[in-house]
Amino acid sequence: MQVSELFVSAPGKAILHGEHAVVHGKVALAVSLNLRTYLRLETSTTGKVCINLPNIDTFFCWDVSELKQLITYSHVMRAVFKFLCMKRSLVFTLCFIFSELPSLTVSVWSELPTGAGLGSSAAYSVCLAAALLSASGAIPTPLKEWDHTGRWCQEDLELINSWAFQGETIIHGNPSGVDNAVGTWGGMLRFLAGKIIPLNRVPLLRILLTNTKVPRSTKVLVARVKDKINKFPSIMTPVLDSVDAISCTCEKVLSEMTCEPITGEHYNILEELIDINQHHLNVMGVGHPTLDTLCQVTRTRGLHSKLTGAGGGGCGITLLRPETDYSVVQSTVQDLRDCGFDCWETSIGGPGVQQHSPLSIKEESLEILRRY
Repeated sequence: MQVSELFVSAPGKAILHGEHAVVHGKVALAVSLNLRTYLRLETSTTGKVCINLPNIDTFFCWDVSELKQLITYSHVMRAVFKFLCMKRSLVFTLCFIFSELPSLTVSVWSELPTGAGLGSSAAYSVCLAAALLSASGAIPTPLKEWDHTGRWCQEDLELINSWAFQGETIIHGNPSGVDNAVGTWGGMLRFLAGKIIPLNRVPLLRILLTNTKVPRSTKVLVARVKDKINKFPSIMTPVLDSVDAISCTCEKVLSEMTCEPITGEHYNILEELIDINQHHLNVMGVGHPTLDTLCQVTRTRGLHSKLTGAGGGGCGITLLRPETDYSVVQSTVQDLRDCGFDCWETSIGGPGVQQHSPLSIKEESLEILRRY
């Protein structure tokens, strides 16, 4: 082991534009959320590997000697993985990154709600990969003595992302790779036909993130859109083309906002694109009454919202202009909570995976990580 203790974090993700259309060969834009998952790795002399996930009240410990048997019998390991979900990615990564299994404790705390389509499992996988690769010496720790945060170089980020994708594969079976890529690089990513391109220099945008807490099946919603396309191809094909154009136009506007003074017109266009895309998503059949409520509540405050992700409930995002008054934001949040929703003010476009000094971690997260 190269380090005795380290802290890392990775962001969640939201889809800005391109939901469902991306399945049919159109551009989607994924962005990082400034809601993060934090991980603390600490070496020990207990002869055990322990993982603590207080968000979901989950705590496990294994004897190192038991895990070594899984390395010898890889077919047994795969059978075990089939049933172990989140914890199995830890065992998998340990078994292949370390030539000699270490004794350690991993504690993870997340600001992201689980099961809401916000990339919570990918943020977990990215943190885990970064921490274990650093602890094993496979990549250097980027944090300098005088820094509060450190970012890995491009080559190291690519390695972190590849391991995080393996973790996502274990958890989900056949992931797109978007979630772990956002967690690794942060900012905004362009996703088209399986190719993921991180975009440089995107502006940090304020948003409200709202969780309607209505469960939904992504598989069912994707099938619903496909059925509608098959039934009305001459109607739905232009809708998909329009969504593609929305994503490309949004990408162009955001690029302009990093190269020239930001104006109200930039925000006017972003708001119009949000409204148009939300209408298209309703046409696709992935809206929901709770999402309609979200849009209506925010519209009364002059704000613009759309669903993010699969739809059918789940989460929505609301764009906040720089000049949006604090009182407007607070009253909107309260109105949405009165509807039974969870709501946070946050931002999109922030950094990907980072190593932290303990001083740079939010006090609440640090307290929870060190409690376990």
